[in-house]
Amino acid sequence: MVRLDHLINVLGGYGIRVAGHGRGRDTELHSVVMHDPTAADPAVGDALLAVGIPDAARAVELAVGGQARVVLVRTDEQPSAEVLATATACELCLLLVDPRVSWSQVAGVVYGLVLEGRETESGRGPSDLFALADTIAAAVGGPVTIEDQLSRVMAYSSVQNDADPARLDTILGRRVPEPVRALFERRGVFTHLAGSDEPRYVEAAPEHGMRGRTVVAVRAGRELLGSLWVTCDGPLDPARSRALADGAHTVALHLLRSRVSADLERQVESELVIQLLEGTPDATAVIGKLGLPPRPLRVIALQAHTRGERHAAILLAFERATTGFGWSRPGRTTLFGNTVYTLLPCDEDPAAARDWLRALVDGLPAHVTPAAGIGAPAEPGEIPASRQEADESLALHTTRPGTPPVCYDEAWDEILLQRLRTAASAGRVPSRGPIMELARHDDAHGTRFLATLRGWLEAQGDLNIAAARLGVHANTVRYRMRKMAEIANLELEDPGKRLAMLITLAIGDHEGGT
Repeated sequence: MVRLDHLINVLGGYGIRVAGHGRGRDTELHSVVMHDPTAADPAVGDALLAVGIPDAARAVELAVGGQARVVLVRTDEQPSAEVLATATACELCLLLVDPRVSWSQVAGVVYGLVLEGRETESGRGPSDLFALADTIAAAVGGPVTIEDQLSRVMAYSSVQNDADPARLDTILGRRVPEPVRALFERRGVFTHLAGSDEPRYVEAAPEHGMRGRTVVAVRAGRELLGSLWVTCDGPLDPARSRALADGAHTVALHLLRSRVSADLERQVESELVIQLLEGTPDATAVIGKLGLPPRPLRVIALQAHTRGERHAAILLAFERATTGFGWSRPGRTTLFGNTVYTLLPCDEDPAAARDWLRALVDGLPAHVTPAAGIGAPAEPGEIPASRQEADESLALHTTRPGTPPVCYDEAWDEILLQRLRTAASAGRVPSRGPIMELARHDDAHGTRFLATLRGWLEAQGDLNIAAARLGVHANTVRYRMRKMAEIANLELEDPGKRLAMLITLAIGDHEGGT
């Protein structure tokens, strides 16, 4: 099963567009059929591939007759108003396939999404992994669990006959309890799974509330994808062992299909997000393909590091950010270089962006250190600017470990100064002038003229405020200002000169003091 919204989002990356529909995008699709010109009756199914029918009117007629909810027509012609009206009246979604896209490509995507698109708890997974667990349990005569490489439960059979406490704890906790996992480690179970495809019987452990188990590796080629377990009081006979091994092979195929579907979705989504980040004249259309609402978006830039190794956890952060189908996630994400970028619907209040980041970071291991920046809200054509703001906010956050993510709206002044510091480091500020003259005097004579000048400028010439900030008497400030005028031509009566000196002091590495 897949929702119409998700199908439209993915197919949009293949140049397939919506011509019109009269159903909500949350409509569920459970089956796919292909037009057969030799059949007397219309093919019945939720999604109809009108292969060999370039006429939209005829395709709509066949879809209505087959009670379809969506029909795909390969044509470059725009359907007539009458055809669109018929589709709307019959609550039928009409999708137009670009003639340059082959039916084999379209069929592969549609069949994969509809037949293997049901979400698991993690947001991705084969459509009938739980049903497969039930089938295997019936064949081997005992309750079954399907686990990943980290002993986390992916699916389990509904049959709970004689379920022991260890199995119940595993299902409720969604992973094997740590004491039981440690027992398996001591008994060499995981070593066996890493190197053998043969089922292995694991003796009961009453002290852990565990009956006997038989386990077999779920493997694709040399890669261990997980394991398949059945509760039993003794080693399985040859027939049931063979059924368990065959079941493991079938589970591996399902997991591989699930991975391909997930990777396909990520690829399509990533390419569309990159278009928006780099700037495209069709930004509004691309946003529509991504299924994002027509409202301002913020760009969030995220990096993830581990102790002693930068960007080591970036793939983990990307996986976390893209968990779940497009329609079930608020944002759309890409991995560009060493940074995860997410487009998130978010208005003037950045709270939604902060909440999204908090949820993502909470799902990362404790040893991962994230850094993030949030750009200002942007209309479609302003997304590249929001991306630059997010990058600069991210750069500022990397200098403040342990603090909340930086939001451009609130830190634009600091980011501006950071830009100016970057320009200064490239030699783009004057190397001579009053500031440099005072700096040389401070270095040579141990005076604090630069700190005093900055305090005076920030106080807008108020001697009392400047003195309070510097911790000296107002007469001291007055005296220093008079001595500074003898050393350098400050021209403090000129607003432009005052502003330039204040900026130079703000972006420089001049030491403060009194």
